[in-house]
Amino acid sequence: MSARKRPLEDGNMQESFTKIRDLLIKIKPQLDDVNVAARPSLVKDLDHLASLAESFSEQRTKANKACIPLADKLDQDGVNLWNIAGTVRRTPEDDGRAVIASLRVAAFRLIEAGLEAKPSAESKFPASGAAWSSYPSSPYLGLVHILQIASKTGTSLSDLGQAAAANAVLTSAAKFEELLRFAEDAEGQHKQAKAAATAVYFTSRMEAAWREGNLNLAEYMSRKITDEDRLSKLPHYVRERLAFKLHDIGKSVLKDQVGAADGKASLAIVWLQKAFTIADQLDSSATSAIADLKISILRTLARTYYLSGSYDRAEATLEEISPLVEATQDQSNIGYQELRWLKLAVLKRREAGESTLLETYKSIIDHMEWTESAVTDILQDLRTLHQHMSLSINATQFCIERALQTKNIKGEYVDRLLLSMLFSASKDTDHARAIRSVTAAFTAVHESGFELLSTPTVACLTLIWQFGDRQYRAKQWAKAADWYLIGSHALFQTNSPASMPKCLRKAALCFLENAEYARAAATVRRCPPKQAATHYVALLCAVRQGLDDEAIQAVQEMVQTPDFDRKMLLLATQLTHQAESRPVLLAVLEALLRTLKVGNTEGEAAVEAINPIRCIIRLVFSLLAEPMANRDALVDTAIGHFRTARVLIQTACERKALHLINKDVGWLWRTAYNAAVQGCTEWEDTSRVAQLFEVASELLDISINESPVEVERDQYLYLANASFCSISGRGTYWSRAEPKSVLICLVFAMRATMSTSGKVNTDGSIQINDLRDLADGLLLCQNRVADILSKDVLTAVEELTRVQYFVHALHVFQAEVYVNLKDWESFGKLVGDVTSAGPMAVDTFEALADLAWADKDCPVNVLHRVLEAILRASLDHGALAISKFSRWLRAVCTIMLARGEPADRLKAIGYVEQAVGVIEENTEGDDAYPTDERFWLLTTAYNTGYECFETSMLDEAKRWFEIATLLCKFVPGGRERGEKVLCLPVWRSGSWAFLKHLWRRFCLLLRAMTSMLRFWTSRLSWLPCSTCTSVGLRWLVSH
Repeated sequence: MSARKRPLEDGNMQESFTKIRDLLIKIKPQLDDVNVAARPSLVKDLDHLASLAESFSEQRTKANKACIPLADKLDQDGVNLWNIAGTVRRTPEDDGRAVIASLRVAAFRLIEAGLEAKPSAESKFPASGAAWSSYPSSPYLGLVHILQIASKTGTSLSDLGQAAAANAVLTSAAKFEELLRFAEDAEGQHKQAKAAATAVYFTSRMEAAWREGNLNLAEYMSRKITDEDRLSKLPHYVRERLAFKLHDIGKSVLKDQVGAADGKASLAIVWLQKAFTIADQLDSSATSAIADLKISILRTLARTYYLSGSYDRAEATLEEISPLVEATQDQSNIGYQELRWLKLAVLKRREAGESTLLETYKSIIDHMEWTESAVTDILQDLRTLHQHMSLSINATQFCIERALQTKNIKGEYVDRLLLSMLFSASKDTDHARAIRSVTAAFTAVHESGFELLSTPTVACLTLIWQFGDRQYRAKQWAKAADWYLIGSHALFQTNSPASMPKCLRKAALCFLENAEYARAAATVRRCPPKQAATHYVALLCAVRQGLDDEAIQAVQEMVQTPDFDRKMLLLATQLTHQAESRPVLLAVLEALLRTLKVGNTEGEAAVEAINPIRCIIRLVFSLLAEPMANRDALVDTAIGHFRTARVLIQTACERKALHLINKDVGWLWRTAYNAAVQGCTEWEDTSRVAQLFEVASELLDISINESPVEVERDQYLYLANASFCSISGRGTYWSRAEPKSVLICLVFAMRATMSTSGKVNTDGSIQINDLRDLADGLLLCQNRVADILSKDVLTAVEELTRVQYFVHALHVFQAEVYVNLKDWESFGKLVGDVTSAGPMAVDTFEALADLAWADKDCPVNVLHRVLEAILRASLDHGALAISKFSRWLRAVCTIMLARGEPADRLKAIGYVEQAVGVIEENTEGDDAYPTDERFWLLTTAYNTGYECFETSMLDEAKRWFEIATLLCKFVPGGRERGEKVLCLPVWRSGSWAFLKHLWRRFCLLLRAMTSMLRFWTSRLSWLPCSTCTSVGLRWLVSH
C-alpha cells in the first residue's frame, strides 16, 4: 500500500465521497467471494480506498459543517470494514493476512476521515458498530478506541513487512496518543483504558522498530511500556500479550545475535527479563497459558544465559523452571525436553559430578519420545563424554533398560544402543567395569526376549572382535580374552551360532598366552566337540600344561571331526616339536600318516608318506631311551610303522617309483636291523626282536632285488642274519594281522609249549595251521639263505661258516616242525635236501636222527633213512665223532639186519666194513672206537655169518666171517676168538652128514629167530649193544 497522499482531481469533497462510495460498492461483492485468486485484486482496491479516505481526511476543515454527514457515513463504513476483517477466511493457499491488513488500513482511514479535524477527549465519536461496542459511548473512550485501531493496524502492516505503511499509520496513531495523553480525566475513571490503549500503541511502535532493526527505538518503547505506573494500570490480557511480544522480540534478538561477537547474546537478556517480569506478575492459576508462557520465557532466558556464558544464572533459571514443569501434566512436551537438554548442557559447562549428570540423563531418557531423532540426539551427546566414559556407559545402559520396557519399541533403536554401549565400553579405562556393563546390557536384552536380527548381530560381533584383536595385538591377553568371551554371549546364538565357538577358542588362546592354562582348558571345553579347531585349541592347552594323554586324545578326536584339515596336523607337528613333547608328536605324526590313506595310495603319495614314517620311527626309538618308557607299546608302534613302510615301498615298486626313496629304504632296514640287534641284549620280550628282524629282512630283500646296481656284499650277510633271527627268535608271538605275510610262530616258543603240554593244540597254544605257517616260513627263510649262498657273494670263511650254520639250524627247525606235525613225508624230503648241505650235514642229520628217534610215532623206514644219511655224511666228510658214529652205525645195522632182506644185509656188510676201516684209523687215543661197539660188531658179524652159513648163503657167510676175523684184531682176546672161528669143524670136515645135521638145526633156529625178531621189532626200535653181544655169544657158545 502506498503512503503517498493522492489529492483529488476536482478538489471537491463531495466528489471524493462519491468515489469512496463507488469503490465500496465495488469492494463489497468481492468480500463475499471465496475465490482466493481474486484476493490480489481486492487488496489493490482496498489500498485505493484507504488512499481516497486519507485524502478526504486532509480536505476536511473544522469550519466546514457540511461534511459532517459525509464523515459519519464514512465512519460507519470504516467500522463495517473493521468488523469484516475479523471474518476473513484463512486457507492453505492464503493465510489472509494481506487482506486483513488492507481491510484494517481502509477501515482506519475511513474512521479517521469521519473524525473532527482536531479531535479531543470531548469530541463526539460515533458509538455504533461492533468495533467498540464493548465500551460505553463517551468521547474519551472514542479517542482510546481510535488509538487502539491505529496501533493494531500498524502492527498488521509491520507483520507483513510493509514498514512505510506501518510508519504512516503509527504516525497518525501518534497524534491520537498525544491527544489522549493530554486529555483530562479528573475522576480517573478511564485511566485503565487509557493505559491499555497507550500500551498497545507503544507495543506497536516497539514491534515495528524491532522489525525494521531499530533496536534502540524498540528498547526505548519497551521502557515506556514497562513503566511501573503504567504497567500496573494495564489489564491482565494486555500484560499477557505484552509479555508474549517481549518474549518474541527477545527470542528474535537472541537468534540474530547467536554466533556474533562476545557479549551480543546479552542484548536478548534485557528483553527476556522484561518479558518474565511482566509474566511473573500474572496469576498462573488463572490459565495454563500463563504457566506455559513463564516456562517458555525462562527456557529462552536460560538458553540466553548459557550462550552468554552465565552458567550460574542459567542453572538458577533452570532450577526456577523445575517446579513449573513438574506442576504440568504433560511433562513429555518437547519444550520441557529442551529444558532438560539445556540443563544437561549447563551442568556440563559447570563440570558437575557424574552422579548429577547421570540423573539429568535419566530424566531426559525417562521423558524421551522414542523416535529416530531422539535416539540419535541422546547417542550423539553421549559420544561427547570422552572424559566420563563410565557416565556414558551407565547412561547407555539405563537407556537400554528403558527401551526394553517400552512397548512396541523398534528393534533398530536397541541395536544402536548396543553398538553405542560397545563403543563406550571399549574406551573406558576401567576394563573390568566396561566388561561388566556390556555383559549386563547383553543379558538384559537377552532375558527380555528381544531377538537381535542378523545385521546388528554381525555388527556387534565385528566390533567385539575388533576390540579383542586390538588388545591381542597389544599383548593385553586378559583384556582380549574378556572381549572374546563377550562374543560368546547367548544373545548372539540365534542368528550367529558359529560365533560362540570362535570366540571361546580365541579367548582360550588368550588365556594360553597369559599362562592361565586351567582357564584356557575350561573355556575350550565349552565349545562344541564336533569342530576340529576346538580340538586343536584343546591340544594347545594340553601341550602347554604337559598333559600328554589329554593332548593325544585331542589329536585323535580332531581327526575324527567333519571339518578336519591336514594343515592342522602340520601345525600341531610344529607345535609339539617346539614343545619337545615327543609322545604327543608321535601321535600327531601317526594321525598325519593316516590321513594319507596308505592302503590305496599311489606311488607319489607312497613316497610322501615315507617321510612321516621315518620321523615316527626315529621318534619312537628316542622315546625308548627314556627310563620310564613303555617299551612294549613303543616297539609295537615301531614295528607297525615298519610294516606300513614295507607296504608303501612295495607300492612304490609297483609304480616304478622306488628310485625316489632308495635312501629311505636303506635307512629303514638299517634302523630296524640295529634296533633288533640292540633288543637282543636289552629287551626281555624277544618276540618283538624277531619281528624287527623280519621287517629288516623284508625291507633289505626289496632293496637288494630292486637295486639297479650291484649292492654291497655286507647287505647279503645282513639279509641272512635278519632272516635267520626273525624265524628263530625267542618269545611268543602269534600275529595274523597281515594275512599275506609270513606268520611268525617262533621255534623256541613252540618248544616251550611242547615241553609243558606235550601236545599240539593244547588250550589253543599252538594250532596246526600255525605250525604249518611256521614250516612255510622256515622254508622261505631257507630258500633266501640258500639263494645268498648260491650267488657266491660271501668270500670270507667266517661269513660262509655262519651262513652254513643258518642252513643247518633251519633244517633242524624244519625237522622239528615236521615231527610235531607228524608229517613224515616232508620229513623224508628234508633228509634228501640235507644231503647236499656240505660239511655241516653230519650235524644236521644227527639232529634229525635225535628228533626221529625220540618220537615213538616215527616210521622205521624214515628213521633208517636218517641214520643211513648220517653215516654217509660222516663217511664223506669225516665230521662225526667216533663215539657217535659207532652208535649210529649199530642202530642202522640193527634195523637193516632186522629186516632180513638180502639187500639190507649187503648194506649192513658195507657199513660194517667201513666201520672196520674207521677202527683201523682210530685204534687208540681219546677218540678211539669204543670197545663195546667193537664187541658188538664182532658178535653181529659172526652171528650173521653163521646164519648165512646155515641158510647156505656161503659167499655172504664168508664175508661176514672175514669181517669177524678182522674185528678180532681190535678186541681183547681177539686172537683166541679168531683161532676158534678158524678151527671150527665146519671148516675141516666137508662130510655130507654134517651138512644135513646143520641144515635141520638151521631151519629150527631160523623159525625161532624169526619169531623173536618179530617180537622185538614190535617192542623196541633196536636192542642195546650189551644185549645183542650177550645173546650172540650165548648162541655162539651153545653151537
